[in-house]
Amino acid sequence: MIQNFGRKKTSSIFKSLPVILILFIFLLVVVLSGNKMILAGQQKSKPEIRQKPSTVSGSAVNAPVIPENLLTVAEKSNYTATSRYHEVLAFISELQKISHNLVVQDIGTTAEGRRVPMLIISDPPIHTPQAARNLKKTVVYIQANIHAGEVEGKEASLMLAREVLLTPSHPYLSNLVLLVVPNLNADGNERISPENRRQQPGPEQGVGTRQNALNLDLNRDAIKLESPEMKAVVQNVLNRWDPAIIVDCHTTNGAYHQETITYSWPLNPNSDPELLAYQRDRLLPAIVRILKEKYRTLAVPYGMFRDWRDPSKGWITFEPQPRYFTNYTGLRNRISILDENYVHADYRVRVESCFHFLKAILDYASSRYEEIQKMIEEADRRTIQAGLNPSGRTFAVEYDLQPLLQPITINAYELEVIERPGGGFPQLKPTDRLKPVTVPYFASYVPKRTVAYPFAYLITVPDPEVREKLLTHGLLVEYLSDEVSLEVEVFSPKELKAAERPFQGHRLNQIKGEYRKEIRKFAAGSLVVRTSQPLGYLAAYLLEPESDDGLVVWNYFDRYIAGQWQRGLSELPVYRLLQPVKLPAVSLSK
Repeated sequence: MIQNFGRKKTSSIFKSLPVILILFIFLLVVVLSGNKMILAGQQKSKPEIRQKPSTVSGSAVNAPVIPENLLTVAEKSNYTATSRYHEVLAFISELQKISHNLVVQDIGTTAEGRRVPMLIISDPPIHTPQAARNLKKTVVYIQANIHAGEVEGKEASLMLAREVLLTPSHPYLSNLVLLVVPNLNADGNERISPENRRQQPGPEQGVGTRQNALNLDLNRDAIKLESPEMKAVVQNVLNRWDPAIIVDCHTTNGAYHQETITYSWPLNPNSDPELLAYQRDRLLPAIVRILKEKYRTLAVPYGMFRDWRDPSKGWITFEPQPRYFTNYTGLRNRISILDENYVHADYRVRVESCFHFLKAILDYASSRYEEIQKMIEEADRRTIQAGLNPSGRTFAVEYDLQPLLQPITINAYELEVIERPGGGFPQLKPTDRLKPVTVPYFASYVPKRTVAYPFAYLITVPDPEVREKLLTHGLLVEYLSDEVSLEVEVFSPKELKAAERPFQGHRLNQIKGEYRKEIRKFAAGSLVVRTSQPLGYLAAYLLEPESDDGLVVWNYFDRYIAGQWQRGLSELPVYRLLQPVKLPAVSLSK
């Protein structure tokens, strides 16, 4: 009985085993899921931000855990907000407490009187450009928030400054001095609203405006220098510190693709051709490789499809005029990098991608600083030599846009096209289906019409605004100490047409005319601007009669060309001296 009873009991247990196993697995899953949810909840309520170890110049840099007071507004808000003016200042103050390698100087004030601080990060700390030269270190300038709706560079540049300052003996500082202006358009930044740039995902609490308080676009002001912010950058950063590398941070408005960084080099064909080719063909491709391999961030040259219906027609870049800051600094013979963060990525990804791009640039610069310094010094020498011996040299006044020799690949998405009631441009929505395309990249502006490159320009009107504009750009300006007779080219306008619609407070001119050679007497006091100076190409761009972005275009000579009650047009009071000649001239420059 006992034996029989034992057999029955064993049999019933075996029959119950599957049920018991199922119950046990179910309970285990519930417990593990609960623990996972609790852990996730803890992480969400109290995020801990750590910098991943990175390798710079071949050595590992392990950044410490970031304390709460050194989190950016973007990080503290879980990427729902961007920093306001007072928060940027407060963050900089916290950085000053952690490292003696940070010096803060104001480069100027905004139209509404806000400070524009610049972080000078160096080991040892420095206060002057001469100290940087004495250390024989390459100066890198990072500029953010020129458009205050494009805030990713502001947050990323503050994160970058924090990482460098938290890391004792950071390898970047072995060979570089970093200048960072995180909030150039501080007035536009204070106009934060969720209604600004609604096409981009986040931050939920909004961003600032593109324009400054004077309703000027700072990235169209590099030639006319009418905003206090851009004037401060040119006078107190470019002229004073003369950075070898300039990075200008933006956010795109255009096409859908997988790459979260787009970028460009200077585009104007009147820039030094060898330096331009170095940036396009060597420096930026190397930085993009670092960005992909080290930081797992994809990049593609800046642009948009020429025809979204037919991507095979190509990818096209932006305009070449030096009113754009990247083109302007390129015309000054400096490495100039445009950063355009991908608008359709979420806010966190945009900030982190920008942060990685800045680090990739500094990785390259810190390891190739001697090469970079040599390139810009040689470009300056070539520019001076071109002005000393201008025979056979030309200046482009019209261009054609042509594709580069090699096509590029864009990891685009297939689009869903939604027609709008009543017609008009349809709404485009990306699908989740990748559609990589390899297409021509229209990014080479080639001279279409040129004029002879002169030895110097002479200006015969005592216009204080023109004189100050030239000096503010950092040009070497002289005046004649005695009267002199010279053979020059005189430009006689035949047509002066102002744009119907104002642009940045101006009606941009289009001018047509004829050149003729004459011997003219120039009175003592006439201004002389030679092209045999490091900023010779910029001088030509400002003063050349038919320049597409010079002072004639921006109306600075209107009163002399088209006087009151005058039927025709007067000759331009800027004369082209083609051949080298000894001049009785004295420097006006500051």
